[in-house]
Order: sequence, then structure tokens, then C-alpha cells
Amino acid sequence: MQTHLIPEKTPRSIFVYFRGLFYDVGNDPEGGYYARGARAAVWENFKDNPLFDISTEHPATYYEDMQRAVFCLCPLGWAPWSPRLVEAVIFGCIPVIIADDIVLPFADAIPWEEIGVYVDEEDVPNLDTILTSIPPEVILRKQRLLANPSMKQAMLFPQPAQPGDAFHQVLNGLARKLPHDRSVYLRPGEKILNWTAGPVGDLKPW
Repeated sequence: MQTHLIPEKTPRSIFVYFRGLFYDVGNDPEGGYYARGARAAVWENFKDNPLFDISTEHPATYYEDMQRAVFCLCPLGWAPWSPRLVEAVIFGCIPVIIADDIVLPFADAIPWEEIGVYVDEEDVPNLDTILTSIPPEVILRKQRLLANPSMKQAMLFPQPAQPGDAFHQVLNGLARKLPHDRSVYLRPGEKILNWTAGPVGDLKPW
């Protein structure tokens, strides 16, 4: 992904961007089950809308195009999660999350409500109205948050691991499940958790 970065000041000339399946004919020949119809609704309602750059084709410039878009659609498929959420955060494209029952990761590091736009699956036919009604100052605020390097770091697994990366976020989430006193958890502003601060018993292998 790093090899596809373009200059930060490149204008975002695409309003809404999506590349992927709208129908899964092979596994859902009659339609209606795949993505609970949400992707099909995107295509049927907006395939001819000039504000929507949507297609099943996956161009070689996919990552570059995301960096030229204001909003990137992240609809559910057969499961609520989509790699587009990671790609959107990395490339500073405001994720439009269309998955009613999704549980998003790393809430300590990524304020999903502030950087993204949630759209109920039943409201997909109103996507154009929903997105065009967002004030420019709100869009700019979301873009500024997405530009924060720590936000991108929290979604990546660099080798070797680095403080604040996705591996660290996973460990922090697991630490919260241990029977520790709350004072042991990672506090706001802290980058590294002291793993030896808990009960001695927690240091023993299970």
C-alpha cells in the first residue's frame, strides 16, 4: 500500500468511489441474500449518477483512485467486515459504512463515529441525499482526523511491530479481558503498556 501513495495535496475530484461486486451470481443466483441486497441497491440506484464512480472492475490504479475520492463505500458482503475499511483509513478516504451489525475494532485508537459515515442498509437508496447534505466543515474535520499518522498506524501490521500498530491494539484489547485493575490499562496519550504491571499470576503461561 505504501508504494501507491500519491502527493497529499492531490485534489479529491471523485465524490463517491467503490470497486467490487454488486451481485454474487455464483453463490446467490436469485439475488437478495448477498450483502442483504445493499450492494445491489447501490448499483440499481446510482450506476448512472455522475457523483458515483462505481464499477465491478478493479483497475491497477485502485489505491490511487481511493486517494482522489472524498467518500469510499464500505458495504457488507457475505460478512459485515470489509478490507475497504482499512484501505479507506490508510488513504484518507471517508469510509461510508453500510453494515447494520458490524462491530468495528480498536475503538481506543480509531474514533469511527468521527471519521466515518454510518448508513443503514435500508437507507442505501438515499445515499446521494445523505452524503451531499454533509456540511463541508464536517467533511474537512473527518479528513483532518484521517490524516493523523497514528490513525493509519493502528490499522497496519509493520514488521517488526511498532508501538501503536494493529498488533499493539490487539494486545491492548486482550489486556482489557484480563482480571486487572483498571489502572493497568493503556491510558489516553500513552503509547506503550507496561505488561508486567498486572497480577503475578497473569505472567504465568496458561
